[in-house]
Amino acid sequence: MRYNRLGTTGLFVSELSLGTMTFGGSGPFQAIGTVSQAEADQLVACAFEAGVNLFDTADTYSDGLSEEITGNALRSLGLPRDRFLVATKVFGVVAPPPNGAGASRAHIMDGVKASLRRLGFDHIDLYQIHGFDPATPIEETLRALDDLIRQGHIRYVGVSNWAAWQVAKALGAADRLGIARPVSLQAYYSVAGRDLEREVIPMLLSEGAGLLVWSPLAGGLLSGKFGRDRSAATGDRRAVLPFPPVDQERAYTVIEAMRTVAESKGVSVAQIALAWILHQRAVTSVIVGAKRLDQLVDNLAAAQVTLDAEELREITEASNLPPEYPHWMIEFWSAGRAQQLAQSIR
Repeated sequence: MRYNRLGTTGLFVSELSLGTMTFGGSGPFQAIGTVSQAEADQLVACAFEAGVNLFDTADTYSDGLSEEITGNALRSLGLPRDRFLVATKVFGVVAPPPNGAGASRAHIMDGVKASLRRLGFDHIDLYQIHGFDPATPIEETLRALDDLIRQGHIRYVGVSNWAAWQVAKALGAADRLGIARPVSLQAYYSVAGRDLEREVIPMLLSEGAGLLVWSPLAGGLLSGKFGRDRSAATGDRRAVLPFPPVDQERAYTVIEAMRTVAESKGVSVAQIALAWILHQRAVTSVIVGAKRLDQLVDNLAAAQVTLDAEELREITEASNLPPEYPHWMIEFWSAGRAQQLAQSIR
């Protein structure tokens, strides 16, 4: 297991993290997973033994039950608190309107107390704003988070599911105010869903922010169970909840390319999909989730899979995004200067 620097901080996180959306399984999360406390204890122990040091949850997962189970599972390891990192999120609806959701100071301050209580810890290592709040000024959100850092309740600030301009605006506002800036973005990214490469990833690389990837297997679509000749069976997650949405035909093309590589290496298609993400320069950590121990073991093995240049090229070409303006014009117009810069760096 490799450990990558989180943004420009001095904190290092494992290249694979454990996501706990499958823990609990109440309400709409039943389709994702109904992992019990005993099962969660096994999954968390397995991940930690493999070198995972970052565990990600959210206050809305199973109405907070995921946080409770995650905290219990981590404490069952019997380890000092500084041996692992806990990430959670705030933003979603957890109480009646008008103030039971969002990124206002009021909701954040209430949310962190509730999350700490459910987790059973005295601090959260990475506290993430789960969505963008058009009703709250970014400055209000950032000041509230900075106060929580000063109070010792959280260590670092992140955001999730934000557009490039929103992250850039937050970074600029934090620098202008002289307060803690977001150090990472948690976002959907997979070999079947590479939209992040258009605007978000170039921004993250430019600004030095980290990238935590959710749903790297596109909701199980890239697990190896699916293809043009293999549709979702009754009860499969994709049959019940086809999320995140993907271009199905492009996904099938890349699955075929990955299956060829997987067979040549004697590994699973899922491991190839995860390995491709791990080879991407902007990625800090890939969050994997599991309902069963064997799924987790298979996913964790992706950290040992190396793709050579030709294998990366084949998979990348099979999953390429269609050209879109202004990107094709930027590439055309700026290619010469980019090449000149690359040569000077060497």
